[in-house]
Amino acid sequence: MDPADPRGYWLTRLLLERSIGVICLIAFLVALNQFKPLLGERGLLPVPNFVKEVPFRASPSLFYFFPRDIAFTTASWVGIALSCLVITGIATRYTWLSITVWIAIYLIYLSFVNVGQTFYGFGWESILLEACFFAIFLGGSRVLPQAAPIWLFRWLLFRIMFGAGLIKIRGDPCWRDLTCLNYYYETQPMPNPLSWYFHWAPHWVNKGGVLFNHFAELIVPFFFFLPQPIAGIAGLVTILFQLTIIASGNLSWLNWLTLFLAFSTLDAKFFSRIIQLRAPVMHAASPVFTFVNYSLVVLVVLMSIPVVINMLSARQIMNTSFNSFHLVGTYGAFGSITRPRYEVIVEGTDDSVITSSTQWREYQFKGKPGDVSHRPPQIAPYHLRLDWLMWFAAMSSYQNYPWFVNFVAKLLEGDRDVLSLLRVNPFPQKPPRYVRAQLYEYHFTTPAERRQSRAWWTRTLTGPYFPPVSLDSPGFRQVLRNQGWLAE
Repeated sequence: MDPADPRGYWLTRLLLERSIGVICLIAFLVALNQFKPLLGERGLLPVPNFVKEVPFRASPSLFYFFPRDIAFTTASWVGIALSCLVITGIATRYTWLSITVWIAIYLIYLSFVNVGQTFYGFGWESILLEACFFAIFLGGSRVLPQAAPIWLFRWLLFRIMFGAGLIKIRGDPCWRDLTCLNYYYETQPMPNPLSWYFHWAPHWVNKGGVLFNHFAELIVPFFFFLPQPIAGIAGLVTILFQLTIIASGNLSWLNWLTLFLAFSTLDAKFFSRIIQLRAPVMHAASPVFTFVNYSLVVLVVLMSIPVVINMLSARQIMNTSFNSFHLVGTYGAFGSITRPRYEVIVEGTDDSVITSSTQWREYQFKGKPGDVSHRPPQIAPYHLRLDWLMWFAAMSSYQNYPWFVNFVAKLLEGDRDVLSLLRVNPFPQKPPRYVRAQLYEYHFTTPAERRQSRAWWTRTLTGPYFPPVSLDSPGFRQVLRNQGWLAE
């Protein structure tokens, strides 16, 4: 171990940079595949409309200067290339190059998030932006690592974990009576292939899972800041906890990113008890770089004041940024657990007149439940943004989600970009005449039902969610025209 780096932070830096680079690569791939149909010039919530209504200072983004599809695509590819430079280690060969690459990644992804509206309104977007911003100050691989950014990563990890623990213990009573996991696996945003099995685990297992959750989120985070090996053990507990969540559902890259942030608690000194690691040749950082790092700590301390106040408040809020740069925010997840599960099922028909005997065909989404016989897929750490918003939409009415009206219009138009977000288009030759949406209540099949039917779900019709409309429906056309969505 390098005597100038007694903690072995060179390993911590390497793990953080490469792993965060992987999440950035996924995030930019998501933007490449989904940003245009969701937010492009003819997307569900077009960015050109947004930048006309919201001032730059309120939501700074490079796309204010050129809100066009070619810019979104180009930025996605640039982000992918920069992420690959980080993952391969090319970007970290020199400090100046590392700083430049991470600044570029941060600014490009900030530009997506700040014009992404509800489709980018998830807490893990801010977490990723914070991680990218702190990575700017890690320095190149040939420079002795600074302790400051490593500890700021731990502070970010603490806010994620402890904030989530507080919002749970203050929120839904099922977190206090240890029954939340009786519902969570079935009603979470997007179950995965193992969720059914977790749901039917013995009740004592699920109660134990809630206890482990409280231990990992309310107690373990305080050990992140203690000397080794305590900090490293706390990090390993956090990694184990995140792996259990990853195994049981699809929560985008939230858990993978949190797991990677736990690398900030691990260093070569911790692993020296198991294996001897050889540090690379490094030289001291310049006084300017050291000064900038300490200045960053002062800035983060000041920006953390409202975060700490929020965590101490009985009216704690989740997933909130206190500035438009998404730095030093407050986080938390699943303060309440939905029960039961509702799904919006979108259907279309070729019939020119709607009657009681009209045959409706269902659109199938890539991640969210639809066909009861379709096994829940493994999606995470990839993020299906439309599927997630459909989960939220099922909890309310379509009037609270204006993009849904435009989504129906895109299906009636046969929009290829929007249809690319779906798993099954039941009208491959030409668009349907009418589209509607029905609301169903979904439950996992019991083990006996599954053995008999091979289905993963049972469902019961609750009622209509969105009325049957065609592109010729006067009221529907008026809404599209008012929003500037009607394709003349």
